[in-house]
Amino acid sequence: MEKKKIIFIINPISGVGKQRLVETAIDKTLDKSIFDYDISYSNAPKHATELSKDAVDKNYDIVVAVGGDGSINEVAKGIIGSNCILGIIPVGSGNGLARHFNLPFDISQAIEVINQCNTIKIDTATINDQLFLSIAGVGFDALVANKFAKGKRRGFWSYFKITVREYPKYKPKKYSLTIDGKKMNRRALLVSFANSNQFGYNTSIAPMAIINDGFLDVCILRKVPIVKAPFIAHLLFSKRIDKTPYMEIIKAKEVKVIRKKNSKIHIDGDSLKLNKELNIKINPLSIKVIVP
Repeated sequence: MEKKKIIFIINPISGVGKQRLVETAIDKTLDKSIFDYDISYSNAPKHATELSKDAVDKNYDIVVAVGGDGSINEVAKGIIGSNCILGIIPVGSGNGLARHFNLPFDISQAIEVINQCNTIKIDTATINDQLFLSIAGVGFDALVANKFAKGKRRGFWSYFKITVREYPKYKPKKYSLTIDGKKMNRRALLVSFANSNQFGYNTSIAPMAIINDGFLDVCILRKVPIVKAPFIAHLLFSKRIDKTPYMEIIKAKEVKVIRKKNSKIHIDGDSLKLNKELNIKINPLSIKVIVP
């Protein structure tokens, strides 16, 4: 049987200090009777996309993103539209997409999942032609993502501190929405476009999201009074945020959002500035992913 060609693209910033562990685990755990493997390191923003495009050109069968949601996003951009399969070893901060798939966070166990090579086709989406696999959004979560990106520390507690510091002073914004042709206006803390169910750290913004149903879950969250914020946080972590009247979730294939000004959004956890008009579309069953 001809071996499959697999390449691991490692983000050296995600999971700092784990790179050597990843290389050792690959050598020990990857099934060499099935795979011939290579390892590459990304060294700048968008470099992982270049590496994954090169892997497609060189006829690799599987391209594995070793990092967090942002790393997965960059690798996926390089292989979408090809026959390459996406693999994931989650060593990032929030790891929202990996949690959605119930991927193990033990590196060796994640490689064992790759050995099994069980694949599914999933939807992807675009926001102004920018690809995302998990979640994109505007409003408060985009502000937090931007502050987090500028900080020196990673991890949950950095996210938590930024959220607690910024929430009391954040003023909800007005959004003009057209959801599958239906127009509506909302003042919201945030609007998320969810392909998977969570941001990361088990914060489930769209508990009922299905990643291969051909729809996005448009999550419109109004600002909650400070006294009720701990209760809403509990609902986020317990996958019940859809039970509060502060949340409105609408299934959609296409969404247009008009904001008052150009400002930051987030795409799979990474911060990006886009025009005040945003066009979001689902791309059904557009990439293959290895899952447990």
